[in-house]
Amino acid sequence: MIHPSEITGIVLAGGRGSRMGGADKGLQNFNGTPLAMHALLRLQMQEGGLVGDQMINANRNLAAYEAFGMPVWPDTLNDYAGPLAGFMTGLERCESPYLLTVPCDTPLFPLDLAQRLAQAFDDEGTEIAMAAAREEDGQLRPQPVFCLMRLDLLESLMAFTQAGGRKIDRWTDQHRTVIVPFDQPGDDPKAFFNANTLAELHALEKG
Repeated sequence: MIHPSEITGIVLAGGRGSRMGGADKGLQNFNGTPLAMHALLRLQMQEGGLVGDQMINANRNLAAYEAFGMPVWPDTLNDYAGPLAGFMTGLERCESPYLLTVPCDTPLFPLDLAQRLAQAFDDEGTEIAMAAAREEDGQLRPQPVFCLMRLDLLESLMAFTQAGGRKIDRWTDQHRTVIVPFDQPGDDPKAFFNANTLAELHALEKG
């Protein structure tokens, strides 16, 4: 069982923003608030008080991110190595038993995300809990950037990335990963919608 403040939350804002024309995605506004700040606020509002410390993973405009009042850490892997680089940065800097990863471009992620993922750890064998959501085609698909993981997976992740691994599911498949569906009555169908372009971001603002 995971107790209050035993989870550190990290906002992943280290990407190139290539589908936003190279814009720093985490600094784009959603309803007047930068996306990364919005994600931090949702981490702070998580039900059950399970999330204690928060941090941001970013690779540029570090001063702008530091202004949000949380520690900011760049990738330790070179050349924008993707979300797993953010996972590794979080595990290296985390001082709690568990790390929760959320991307900066999904501003409606559930306020009970940590609580529901944490329930998977009632089974002591669980190493990673990964969210899944039902998409427009009706398929339930994993959302691999929404992961709750044990701190002791750092060594495994370092070995995987040093061998050239970059895909999240290839790494999580090596561990006991529990898929947690967020498709219950009352769950917001847009909760895991990620805004890859400015047009998608503006459409999401309009509801």
